[in-house]
Amino acid sequence: MAGRFAKAASGTRGGFRANLSIRLRWSHRSMDTESPAGPRRSPFSHVLFHVQDPLRRMVFALRNLGSPYQRYRHARALHGIRVALAMLTTVLLSRLLDLPHGVWASVSLLAVIGGIQHHGNIRKKAMERGLGTMLGALAGLLLIFAEEFGAPPVVTIIAMCAIGGLCAYYAIGRGGYIALLTAITMVIVGGQGGDPMATGLWRTLQVCIGIAVALAFSFALPLNASYSWRYSLALNLRRAQQQIRRLQTDQPFTPEARSAMFSELSKRSIALRGLMPSAAKEMKLSGSQIERIQQHQRAIVAALEMISNARLHASAQDQLNLSRAFRGSQGQSLRRGLLMIARALRKGDTSVLGTAAGAAGEDGATPSATPSATDPAAGWVATLQGPDWVMREMAAQIEQLRKAVVVLPRQRN
Repeated sequence: MAGRFAKAASGTRGGFRANLSIRLRWSHRSMDTESPAGPRRSPFSHVLFHVQDPLRRMVFALRNLGSPYQRYRHARALHGIRVALAMLTTVLLSRLLDLPHGVWASVSLLAVIGGIQHHGNIRKKAMERGLGTMLGALAGLLLIFAEEFGAPPVVTIIAMCAIGGLCAYYAIGRGGYIALLTAITMVIVGGQGGDPMATGLWRTLQVCIGIAVALAFSFALPLNASYSWRYSLALNLRRAQQQIRRLQTDQPFTPEARSAMFSELSKRSIALRGLMPSAAKEMKLSGSQIERIQQHQRAIVAALEMISNARLHASAQDQLNLSRAFRGSQGQSLRRGLLMIARALRKGDTSVLGTAAGAAGEDGATPSATPSATDPAAGWVATLQGPDWVMREMAAQIEQLRKAVVVLPRQRN
């Protein structure tokens, strides 16, 4: 009897531990940068989920403002809080000062504040916004001035449409943000014709208030591009080593799974390219240094894509040989190298990679030129020389990437 009770109690404790671990894993996944898919229930439940989830993330982000990693994970939530407070500021200023046409301050704020701000590009964006606002306000006031001094309404409407088309032409390409803001501010200030000069001046003042508030809140808790770049690069390297681990198994490798994985890697690589200028400014690196890191990362992904493509179109026996080769010392070394760099990037201290490389060279952890007799890769080198060469090239790229990221400055995590 006592034995049965003890067994039941231990089973209860084991079930509690399992349930707790499942909850912890779920809470960790739910705090990821992207919002998880909503439950497949009624439309009302779906809408309610997409309202509650951002609010929950905003509360969590406010509790962890001191952590750069948490600010990176909850950047969208922090941006939502920033825009909400900026909106409240414009409404309070217009009401407390009893200014007419107060709605245009809020409209200008929403048009100008844009997306997530990075510390390295705030000043550049501020200059672009200020220049676009001044040009648009000047164009709107000139249209009002021309109409008050006898210009037919048809002429001012045609002129406004022509300026809008010209701004749209320059909005596609470099400097497009200035052209877009010029057109928006011109329409806000000038209206559709028939407005007095006093109305245009009040609207210009409201636009300036909205621009000033947007710029002030852009400097509040900006997301450092260097942190976003490091964390995204580390995540891409972890996903690459997961792909190697997948290739080490004998499970079937489907085209759908391969496409999904490399689509994610490609999207993140493109996002990394957009962060590079601001990240280089923040870390005081030259463009060639950060470009070299990006090239090595892209070469690793390309090599992995070639190997996975070879396995996808190979015979059953060759697929088995390839998975065995990845289970050998060379495949394990590729995984260790990627994980080592990813962990150093995540922690913000890549100087440890120099000492880690020295220790690896001493104990022979680096991949050898040829597989040993006991290595599982030894049996397939003669038949799959192409993938073998790509694996060696990927090992060389990982080593070059390690040397390139060692020079990154240390950052608080």
